[in-house]
Amino acid sequence: MKMLLKGGRAYAQRRFVQADVLTERETVLRIAPEIFPDSQTRVIPCEGCIVVPGLIDVHVHLREPGFSYKETICSGTAAAARGGYCWVCAMPNLHPVPDNLETLRGELEILQRDAKIHVRPYGAITKGEKGLELAEMAEMAPFVAGFSDDGKGVASPERMREAMREARRLGKILAAHCEDEELLGGKHVHDGIWARKLGIRGISSESEWRQVARDLELARETGCKYHACHLSTRQSVEEMRRAKGQGLDVSCETAPHYLLLNETMLRDEGNFKMNPPIRTEEDRQALLEGLRDGTIDLIATDHAPHSREEKAGGLLGSLMGIVGLETAFALAYTHLVEPGVLTLERLMDAMHDRPMDRFGLGEDLAEGAAADIAVFDLRKSWKIDPERFLSLGRSTPFAGWEVRGETVLTLVGGKAVFACTTER
Repeated sequence: MKMLLKGGRAYAQRRFVQADVLTERETVLRIAPEIFPDSQTRVIPCEGCIVVPGLIDVHVHLREPGFSYKETICSGTAAAARGGYCWVCAMPNLHPVPDNLETLRGELEILQRDAKIHVRPYGAITKGEKGLELAEMAEMAPFVAGFSDDGKGVASPERMREAMREARRLGKILAAHCEDEELLGGKHVHDGIWARKLGIRGISSESEWRQVARDLELARETGCKYHACHLSTRQSVEEMRRAKGQGLDVSCETAPHYLLLNETMLRDEGNFKMNPPIRTEEDRQALLEGLRDGTIDLIATDHAPHSREEKAGGLLGSLMGIVGLETAFALAYTHLVEPGVLTLERLMDAMHDRPMDRFGLGEDLAEGAAADIAVFDLRKSWKIDPERFLSLGRSTPFAGWEVRGETVLTLVGGKAVFACTTER
């Protein structure tokens, strides 16, 4: 069956043009200023909307196998579809940890059965994510987006060097959670005003940026294709900018919560607890500048659902992690594009183009490409209400925020995996 997305602005081959988009089965058939449908074509009105290639998030936690009370692959990918994502990469802090082909196979089987969108898992860098012995990287390589011990930094420089050499040999990205536990300081919030208010030691910025700097030197030595996860500090941006200026094969990401929040905006709630923590306004401004000038390549969500009970203990008693797949585009559009901080093209670059290029996922919106498409209504305002999330996770610091940019439709292989039929 043919489907005509009519009257919108299409992000076709990385620029916005007024164009209709015609799909047939799993393929984009035609993109043109005006396409007239035949009687067999289903027409979707898209006036006031943008029609874009499905978003790509290279950093999500789908929690299955092992923690399905927090999220399932079915619920997590449904949430992703609602957010306009057609591709996500799933982190390996699971049970069992996918550190060899046998343990990875269990995750792959669930993905094949239950995923509503495309999912590429990560394999672990080290066995059990314990940082001691390399995982069976070679046997997992054909099936994974790359390798990560996300949730934990690889403490040993010797082990990290060994992992980078193996990743380079296999032609795979190594995506690092940069956290030096010897420099960490605390375990709950940034080493700033809330640490003083709570009377605790805070998480130091140095625990992140020192390991970023170490890894960049190892990437220089090994030639590894390196990606730094969820940057949160000014110094991390500076280290990455310097490395890129020297021609290293490196990339990095940040998340909407680091771009839109600073430590003065926190409340003593689990909704505001994540790792790395929300930091200072100076850090936030450095992240925004890094995103504007391309030092920061990608916006990822670090979607990390937990149960209500696990997030009910305030800043001191809750687990770290928030959800973000259903709100990321609208938050970024409302608070970065509309005020003129970013162009809409740069937002698509950060949420589709660069993830596609770096990780080899997805395609541009073009004739003959897969019909993996998202439609956003930029006129539509809505209030973020966690109780309406499709994710099992409900923890977000953005509850109650008014945003613009409603997901109207998400297609994967030409099939609707999300369609907005009711009010939020």
